[in-house]
Amino acid sequence: MFKKYFSKLHIIIAIAQSLLTPKQFIFLSAVLVGISSALAVIVLKTFAHWVFLLATYINGILKLGFINSILPIIGIMLTVFVVKRVLGGTIQKGTSQILYAVAKKASIIPQKQMYAQIVTSSLTVGLGGSAGLESPIVVTGAAFGSNYAQKYKLSYKDRTLLIGCGVSAGIAAAFNAPIAGVLFAVEVLLVDVSIAAFTPIMIAAATGALVSVIALDETILLSFRQQQNFDYHNIIFYILLGLFTGFISIYYSRNFQKVEHYFNQLKISPYKKALYGSSVLAVLIFIFPTLFGEGYESIKTLSDSDPGKLLENTLFSSFRDNSWALLLFVGCTMMVKVFATGITLGSGGNGGNFAPSLFLGSYVGFFFSKFINLIGLGNLPVSNFTLVGMAGILSGLFHAPLTAIFLIAEITGGYSLMIPLMIVSSISFAISRRFEKHSMDLKNLAQKGHAFTSNKDTNVLSTLDTNAIIQTDFLTITADENLEKLVDLISHSNQVIFAVVDEDNRLLGIVHFNTIREIIFNTYRVKYTKVKDIMMALAEIVTPDESMESVMNKFEKSKVAFLPVVKNGQYYGFISKSVALETYRTKLKSMTID
Repeated sequence: MFKKYFSKLHIIIAIAQSLLTPKQFIFLSAVLVGISSALAVIVLKTFAHWVFLLATYINGILKLGFINSILPIIGIMLTVFVVKRVLGGTIQKGTSQILYAVAKKASIIPQKQMYAQIVTSSLTVGLGGSAGLESPIVVTGAAFGSNYAQKYKLSYKDRTLLIGCGVSAGIAAAFNAPIAGVLFAVEVLLVDVSIAAFTPIMIAAATGALVSVIALDETILLSFRQQQNFDYHNIIFYILLGLFTGFISIYYSRNFQKVEHYFNQLKISPYKKALYGSSVLAVLIFIFPTLFGEGYESIKTLSDSDPGKLLENTLFSSFRDNSWALLLFVGCTMMVKVFATGITLGSGGNGGNFAPSLFLGSYVGFFFSKFINLIGLGNLPVSNFTLVGMAGILSGLFHAPLTAIFLIAEITGGYSLMIPLMIVSSISFAISRRFEKHSMDLKNLAQKGHAFTSNKDTNVLSTLDTNAIIQTDFLTITADENLEKLVDLISHSNQVIFAVVDEDNRLLGIVHFNTIREIIFNTYRVKYTKVKDIMMALAEIVTPDESMESVMNKFEKSKVAFLPVVKNGQYYGFISKSVALETYRTKLKSMTID
């Protein structure tokens, strides 16, 4: 039935493609990708919410405090089972795979990512894994955009643009925040995009948000309608909160990577790793029940007028009305959240760090403001600081201050907190960027040269293959030959540069025509001068597996037009600067999204 339906839909879209202009078809495609992404959001969010309600209901009726600890074990074990038995044994996690696809895979994302993320993250997070659904949502939306573009044979630029459409629609639908969806797509993923490309991204985001509003219960979404007025007298405390969230972001980023590295190093079977990790997670959730799932319900509780409800049905319920006990509970939860998320994902679960960043931010904001109030340094609006703290951590972890500012502004239903949001987000971003050059998702890829950064030249060069521009047909000469041999080679070729090699083809030096121009017209010197007497030393050499960014840096440093290439210790060929620049210009033109 579904196959027949999709076949008819494909025919309709193909007809539309033949009738519409390329730009009009992109607009239509943005709507379709937006709808697809929003439907994925609805499935994921609804499932996760139902499981949370079921667990809460069982816990309330049977008073089984351990039920929330058992579910994550089941969820992570099921996730590993699905990955091993259905998805070929591996699954990529996080938004970094989108960055890698854009940078190195011509914006082609595997078809299985259209459903793999939905299935695995719903099992992990839906059953209580301490991670978020937004990263799987983003990857699913990107996969919809990429595979749609492949289906209708669109160019690399259009594939990349539709990836951005899927991403923006996913974030917009998940939070009913279309502006934040657009900014996330542009700020985090499509760092090199023209203003004209905003239109389809905005169309997709608006479509995603609209479908979410129509089909998704508002109580499932993270939204706030109660907040206190902004008081400019509290500016100094917002500045301090910005510093605090910046350093907490660094703490989270570095410890998350340590936990992931620890699990990656474990030499045990995936099932044993899942059981081990989920068991540790179960203990953490038993002690700190708010670590269960995305944690959005606890965020709403913290920003409410009675945050003490957070301690109900916990080991600390008897301290419900004790402000210091609540503060201690929030502070401890805040510090162990990174380990809960790292264990969830490292042990085999699937999810992301977007929701954990909001969870952590709300706890940081609450902890900071409540502490200031309890020690008598001020009378801060705790709900405002709880909300603004989310923007601080999101900005610090993802290096996306604009996304953080407008996301919180949209989910709070207004822009009355715009000034503190700007202060906290910008300071947190500056602190985080000072100690961590790249965002948490981008760091590992950027170190390997596999992802786009804010440096446009680096982005383009990272897509070029050094091997593809090496010229291997250059004639060579040995060091003991006299210049008569060299003159003969010059007269029978168009070369202006020659590699000087030994009998084992090891590179000894180079000879450039310009350096011997005067000598070759002197018969005596040509006859009795050896090549080794006039060859130039090697200023720089490159290898075939070297990045193009490194090659261009060597051109800039040496100020030469050709660089010799050595492979396995032997001369291999030359790279021409003019050829490299022409390849760069061609790639830049093909990659510009307009």
